[in-house]
Amino acid sequence: MAELAQILAQELGQNLKYVENVISLIDEGNTIPFIARYRKELHGAMDDTTLRTLSERLTYLRNLEQRKEDVKKTIAEQGKLTDELSKAIDKAKILSEVEDLYRPYKQKRRTRATIAREKGLEPLAVKLYLQMKSGPAPEQLARDYIDPERGVESVEDALQGASDILAETLSDDAAIRKSLKELAVKRACLVSKAAKEEDSVYALYYDFRRELSKLQGHQVLAINRGEKEGFLKVSVELDRELALRILDNHSLRGRSPSEQFVRDAATDSYDRLIFPSIERELRSGLTDSAAEGAIHNFGLNLKPLLMQPPVKGKVTMGLDPGYRNGCKVAVIDGTGKVLDTAVVYPTFNEKKKREAIDTLKKLIRKDGVRHITIGNGTASRETEQMAVELIREVDCGVSYMIVSEAGASVYSASKLAAEEFPLFDVNLRSAVSIARRLQDPLAELVKIDPKAIGVGQYQHDMPQARLDEALNGVVEDCVNAVGVDVNTASASLLNRVSGLNSTTAKNIVAYREENGPFTARKQLLKVSKLGPKAYQQCAGFLRVPESGQVLDRTAVHPESYEAAEKLLTLCGYTLDDVSAGKISELSQRLEQVGQQRAEAFCGAGMLTLRDVARELLKPGRDPRDELPAPILRTDVLEMKDLKPGIELTGTVRNVIDFGVFVDIGVHQDGLVHISEICDRYLKHPSEVLSVGDVVKVVVLSVDEKKKRISLSMRQVGKQK
Repeated sequence: MAELAQILAQELGQNLKYVENVISLIDEGNTIPFIARYRKELHGAMDDTTLRTLSERLTYLRNLEQRKEDVKKTIAEQGKLTDELSKAIDKAKILSEVEDLYRPYKQKRRTRATIAREKGLEPLAVKLYLQMKSGPAPEQLARDYIDPERGVESVEDALQGASDILAETLSDDAAIRKSLKELAVKRACLVSKAAKEEDSVYALYYDFRRELSKLQGHQVLAINRGEKEGFLKVSVELDRELALRILDNHSLRGRSPSEQFVRDAATDSYDRLIFPSIERELRSGLTDSAAEGAIHNFGLNLKPLLMQPPVKGKVTMGLDPGYRNGCKVAVIDGTGKVLDTAVVYPTFNEKKKREAIDTLKKLIRKDGVRHITIGNGTASRETEQMAVELIREVDCGVSYMIVSEAGASVYSASKLAAEEFPLFDVNLRSAVSIARRLQDPLAELVKIDPKAIGVGQYQHDMPQARLDEALNGVVEDCVNAVGVDVNTASASLLNRVSGLNSTTAKNIVAYREENGPFTARKQLLKVSKLGPKAYQQCAGFLRVPESGQVLDRTAVHPESYEAAEKLLTLCGYTLDDVSAGKISELSQRLEQVGQQRAEAFCGAGMLTLRDVARELLKPGRDPRDELPAPILRTDVLEMKDLKPGIELTGTVRNVIDFGVFVDIGVHQDGLVHISEICDRYLKHPSEVLSVGDVVKVVVLSVDEKKKRISLSMRQVGKQK
């Protein structure tokens, strides 16, 4: 472990002791959210993102070490493992280096070289490769290997077989491959050409050439998809003469009768074996790197989307727009319980639109609706226009918001939705989901596969296992950062809590249905299959609002209850003062006491005590409440209303490599290109913007036909 810890500490720029502690905590079965929140003294307050990166790299390095051992064992079984080779394998820092060293010893399918070896031509290949200055000519050497019984009919047959053996030998040489890969990384270009004459979204790449080192991830993924769909022909180009020179430097030993033979074999090796292999490897590496970048970007977008501020406690009407099947309607109360459902047809004709408005007016007045959420899919614009007319007529402070309905159909057709709403039509379930996305985005979106939420780029082209792992980690971090009410949370939300799984989450729901609401955290230990370890991992993230113990309503972990009470005593407070909100100076008093005295008296580290103090100041606080509230509208804006120079306020909906998409209330999101975000150079828009950010923009151009809106942030206030 010591060597791995040193590598990780250096890579992440972290204290070695902290890294060793995190590795031990992971090996003991602790989750990342638990380590991040409740073991800060052991890791120096690394955040959850750094801890996940550490965990992922630890897994990679351990797999690399295991692969090294497997390779050495296999080569040793062949009796070919030398000290030099063993050291070279041990020094390899990435998996491809290990595989290149293993290549000559790997079991191969039947190749031209293996057939030549079966014909007894390997000694000839060795003699020719030695390139003796005073040796005989290749043709003369080859005569001794003519053997019709083994299929060597002539000198030409013998020399061809020897060339095949030599070509494969050079192709398997790790040093040659390393040199050529280094050259390719610096000098090679990715080239794409049109495979069809027809226009397509890939037209930008119909005559494209870019150095590998300068390629953007989104370009790689777009080119890959264009190739897969048959619109592009793609290749890697490298200066062949320069590459052959490197190969000659490795294979030629000065002037000899066999020099040209070896050079020709090396050229064949490069053209037939080495370059096609390196090209595949380079493109695979480009794809892996682009995919990793896209997955990282997806996670960056997903986190703020999940952490959108909830609009709590208000009766909300969800509208799932549609043409033929009508607009599905669901009204939910402040806790998400369904009060009413309906189907209206505002897009059929004026009469039906009038009927829809009348129906919705009755529901608004009957249920006390305060907000309307409208899905942004088919017929969204017409539904929005109808909603604005409706709001004007009811005139009672109702506002609306367009929400992304990405994943709503996936959820509504799922087994989970069927269990939650067994009597509802699939489309009505979708309307409920749309309404709940305003009330509590996190609680609703955790029910949906993160890939279906719609804030990524090329997510269906990603390695799905890696994507799932990364996105599920983001969801888990968000859920645990907010905390979960153990008495109202769904099983799908509980399943994301540190230490719980689908079985224990369902068992918690079953326990409260059978025994009534939880009234203390320690009751969790009575839940079937929820043992002490799971309790340790989950307890701090589960809130029990009905508990008489105020600490059960906070993120203070049960293991720190004693320390919390001592902290209050040390600072002159009691638990009753916490309930009454009379501890406003707790943090200041803690700092005045000083770290040494506080830690000695309370039996906990200062990082933990500061967290405890922060929680006690706002028991049960929701970190999302500190973020800007979502924009609620009362009037509609159409694309035709937009003119260059108009300044608007919008919400960032997606952050991608080349810019951000902003919802400005016209159904079609506008693009702020990366060059229009700010006056300074940005490597990536995520440096300054996140999904959910409320921003001011100015319209640059509008193309109604192509439904494109170009926006700028850096020109706000500068337009005349």
